[in-house]
Amino acid sequence: MRLKAFCLTAALLAAVCMTPASALDYTVDAPEDYLFARPTSDETIYEWENPNVDRSKNTALIPPGFGTPTSYLPGSGTALTPNLVTGALDGGLVSQAGSVNYPPIAGSHTGSSAVDFSDSSQSGTSQTLGYTEVTSDLYYSGGYLGTLKIPAIGLRVKVYQGTDSTALAKGAGHFEDTSIWDGNCCIAGHNRGVRDDFGDLHTLEPGDPVTWTTKLGTRTYEVVSVEKVLETDTSGTGSTTDNRITLFTCVRDQRAYRWQVQAVEI
Repeated sequence: MRLKAFCLTAALLAAVCMTPASALDYTVDAPEDYLFARPTSDETIYEWENPNVDRSKNTALIPPGFGTPTSYLPGSGTALTPNLVTGALDGGLVSQAGSVNYPPIAGSHTGSSAVDFSDSSQSGTSQTLGYTEVTSDLYYSGGYLGTLKIPAIGLRVKVYQGTDSTALAKGAGHFEDTSIWDGNCCIAGHNRGVRDDFGDLHTLEPGDPVTWTTKLGTRTYEVVSVEKVLETDTSGTGSTTDNRITLFTCVRDQRAYRWQVQAVEI
């Protein structure tokens, strides 16, 4: 009996398995227009960043060594391919890398201590643009050009020629194309890290004294302006008829701007 039952069950299972399967027929109504999802394309125009910035290897940077004064700064390093595009890294004053890529000043000087020009709009009056070139006899034995003092922020720093990372790692740096004494003397410095000489520069107020000492003597200046300027704005580095000192440093977390402090001789 058990054998018969087993055989009958097996036969029924075989019959079921041999039954042909067929697909079910069904239809789906098309959705109404309002049931379609919204487009996923984004046509928003973002204007907060310059779309014409060169991001190719022309401007790629080799990162600085671990633990160096500029190793923590965004955008620091040396050019990977500096020979590909002349001036690819130029166009700003003080970069985050701690160097100053300084566009040439219109009518830059080459050695003369003063340049005369006539202003026809002022009834033929003549003014003199002050300028003093850096010469070998102006260097101190330590390789620096002078000492900058700003009592209001407790600053006393030596100033070296040039504004590259090497100069700024030792102190403040003098803009090579600007005057060292007469006229407009321009100096840049770091505001954080190992060298944070200009960290409180933006806190100065009009009237604060600034002292500049070189082998040519000592001058005292008075702060007349503290302002935030665009990185590409070089108007503050132009030659002047009065004796003044112009100081630059980065603006924290705002790479497109620089702090510019100007003080005139008193």
